[in-house]
Amino acid sequence: MEQPSPVPDTPYHRLGGAPVFEAIANRFYDLMDSDPAYAELRAMHAADLTPMRASLPKFLAGWAGGPRDWFEANPGRCMMSLHAPFTIEALTANQWADAMERAITDVAPEPAEIATSMREVLGRLARGMGR
Repeated sequence: MEQPSPVPDTPYHRLGGAPVFEAIANRFYDLMDSDPAYAELRAMHAADLTPMRASLPKFLAGWAGGPRDWFEANPGRCMMSLHAPFTIEALTANQWADAMERAITDVAPEPAEIATSMREVLGRLARGMGR
């Protein structure tokens, strides 16, 4: 009898996989769309966030050790290269980081220590893009 393959021990799998990453991305865009604290960040984006809502969870999934679909569809690209053509001020970088940190906190995936690490790393990454 064939034994089932073990689930990989990655942040993506440990946090709950696709549904968790989709929930984080949707919460992030909900915050950006509704909270005036993120007005400048929202103004940088297209009126229709549907494509972003579909793309961000796939990026985060691959980044966290899950399916690499986003990276395979965007060879040689990363968040830094995708955003290089835009002037990202420290204010909007901080707004992105804050909204993502809030989204992860609100979704509250377990284990909490991995969620905390993800929140901290993404916050530093975003803030590092500010000029």
